[in-house]
Amino acid sequence: MNHALTATCDDVLTEVRGHLGCITLNRPRALNALSLPMIRALAGTLLAWRDDPQVQAVAIRGMGKEGPFGAFCAGGDIRFFHQAMLRGDAELEDFFTEEYALNHLIHHYPKPYIAFMDGIVMGGGMGISQGAACRIVRDRTMMAMPVTNIGLFPVVGGGWFLARCPSQGGVWLALTSEVIGVGDALSLKLADVCFDASRLGLAWEDLSTLGRYDPASLQQWQQTYSVTPAPGTLPLAQIATAMPRQQIVDRLVKDANDDAAVLEAMMAQFRLTAREAEVLYWVVKGKTNRDIGDILGASPATVKKHLERVFAKLGVETRTAAAAMAINRIRQLHPHFEG
Repeated sequence: MNHALTATCDDVLTEVRGHLGCITLNRPRALNALSLPMIRALAGTLLAWRDDPQVQAVAIRGMGKEGPFGAFCAGGDIRFFHQAMLRGDAELEDFFTEEYALNHLIHHYPKPYIAFMDGIVMGGGMGISQGAACRIVRDRTMMAMPVTNIGLFPVVGGGWFLARCPSQGGVWLALTSEVIGVGDALSLKLADVCFDASRLGLAWEDLSTLGRYDPASLQQWQQTYSVTPAPGTLPLAQIATAMPRQQIVDRLVKDANDDAAVLEAMMAQFRLTAREAEVLYWVVKGKTNRDIGDILGASPATVKKHLERVFAKLGVETRTAAAAMAINRIRQLHPHFEG
């Protein structure tokens, strides 16, 4: 038995097809960015279906400009955040409180929750998909946690799911806000399966006719539509090597009683010259090349050359070194972690 397609708010469409609860985020002009009414509609729908014996599983997708799929969710509604902050609107706090409650509900949902993560999946879009029992991506999926670009810590449970990525890749994403594709999403365990892009609609329709949503049935359904994507591009082996070493450097600076002890510890640990140790010390303190040049009486170009030698001795490449520098910059400004 199918229930008619309904709109719990203008931007969230819901329907029960057979034993499948279907949710479509319907705000394509904003890449399905989440508003407070959308969050409330999603939470209300999931709570109702949780206790409805007819609904055995839930699937969620986003609406694109040309129809279903094409974009999943670009995160929270930035325009709302800005306007609410300017007018001192209490709904700004309500937004985050209720969004986090929604993320928690999804992570602990007692029925299979299946997310079609097509196109943009960022910020709040990660929050409503990472708790899914099945996270489906395709060749044009673009995934990121962009909030650290504005100095915020990883939100919507990022402190939990990014910490569980292999090879320190989640730390990298949290600190660089880098956008990754399907190959890296699968490698980092932020997605479970890649579907044939041309068959997403068919997979959605087929899902509603399964009748059973036990692990074996869902696995067989996945295999019907899965494809092998192109490999990822993140240098995971280099990242995994860089992060622990950088944590050692950070700890040396944190635990030392005075600057001289810090410099001596870094010189001994990594066989640095005195000037290289000074440069690395100020990098850990979150200083820019120009700042370090002013402190040491050197040009930014000279500082850059010292840094190249430092990171060569640490065994990292320029890109990884930048992430290591970002780790300390974020820790200096935001020493708290979520999750």
